[in-house]
Amino acid sequence: MAYRTEHDSMGEIRVPVDARYGAQTQRAVENFQFSQRRMPLNFIYRLALIKASAARANQQLGLISEQVANAIVRACESVVAGEQDDQFPVDVFQTGSGTSTNMNMNEVLASLASESLGEPVHPNDIVNMSQSSNDVIPSAIHVSASLDIELDLIPATERLQAAITAKGKELGNIVKTGRTHLMDAMPLTFGQELSGWAWQVEETRDRLGDLLKRLRALPLGGTAIGTGVNCDPAFPGLAVSTLNEMCDAQFSISKNSFSRMAGQENAVECASCLKALAVTLMKVSNDLRWMSSGPLAGLGEIELKPLQPGSSIMPGKVNPVIPEAVTMVCAEIIGNDATVTVGAQSGNFQLNVMLPIIAEKLLSGIMLLARASDAIADTITGFSVNKSRINEILDRNPILVTGLNTRIGYEKAAVIAKRAYAEGRPVIDVALEETDLSEADLKGLMDPAKLAHPGQQSDEPDN
Repeated sequence: MAYRTEHDSMGEIRVPVDARYGAQTQRAVENFQFSQRRMPLNFIYRLALIKASAARANQQLGLISEQVANAIVRACESVVAGEQDDQFPVDVFQTGSGTSTNMNMNEVLASLASESLGEPVHPNDIVNMSQSSNDVIPSAIHVSASLDIELDLIPATERLQAAITAKGKELGNIVKTGRTHLMDAMPLTFGQELSGWAWQVEETRDRLGDLLKRLRALPLGGTAIGTGVNCDPAFPGLAVSTLNEMCDAQFSISKNSFSRMAGQENAVECASCLKALAVTLMKVSNDLRWMSSGPLAGLGEIELKPLQPGSSIMPGKVNPVIPEAVTMVCAEIIGNDATVTVGAQSGNFQLNVMLPIIAEKLLSGIMLLARASDAIADTITGFSVNKSRINEILDRNPILVTGLNTRIGYEKAAVIAKRAYAEGRPVIDVALEETDLSEADLKGLMDPAKLAHPGQQSDEPDN
């Protein structure tokens, strides 16, 4: 590999000759070789948008010329378009402020702008003007998380809820055996069961929506420690106004930059909201796995769309691969929550020093959950119901005797249930032998459809 010599405040260093970045990025590449994980590209793109907004603000304040601002903005557009993805090699595990990533961006933009103008543009003095890593990186976390939630995750949860609701309507009033403690319980309809899933998703989306107003408040302009040193007081408002135009968003300046730079409670709240959605998806995925288990020795209530062979040795086996994959996504998100929580505790005095890992965990989690939501939506849309199996289980469910409680009492009903289960007989047959109630009366009292809708009036006359 060919190299060129670059220098910074620490002296000279060799940099790959074709690299757009400079000395500080190269030092970071050499210092931080912990993993092959880089900062999420969405974070890089949103950081570039902030840099473009800063350039326009500095231009409006008369601090840089229009030509220089235009060159920086063009460079930012190139980054956002994905044309410079290979120019951001810094490891996630780096300096806790994210300074290495900020300088990586400054150097790439300075290189591109210098080439465009035909004259040097300094990465610190010009591209980083009115900024510090300490306010820009937390701002980029907030911008990235809020945009990814608004543009990707919330729409994915809306699609998921719509798929659940549509499936619930499609299955209508098909009655099935309910289960508590994984044991047979009172009957309910598929529509009722799926309505629970839909409501869980809706409430999680409400939490995300409520979080957005806090994520949109940025500490931009706080610079080094929140005081705004080396920053014109008008800069934050101008920069955020331009950022809103670029993103078609509603960002604002935080009322207190110190809290947003040293504290990361909003990141913790975001991670918790993501965890809540993960818990919901885990529940839905496991329900689908149980309902489709078998098909002979399990519940066998539904059949998932077959996607691939399920075994390398057992011919014909098909497994619930999407729900299984989604549960692993959920495990990742739950672990991310712990990482973000620990990271947020590292706000020492005026700066948090685990910002890069907080950014990676939040943004990767949002992306994973959006894809997982769509995958589960497709799974729900594609499953079919095994009505004969459902009716067979329902007819033999001893818990239907609960409908007799008000007529014969709990203890007598328990005797019937236990005998029906022990003898493997339909509960109504045993009830005919154990009570003086007529068959018609027993059918009415233990009708699964009526038990699933206890508050509704029956269309049949009383017996």
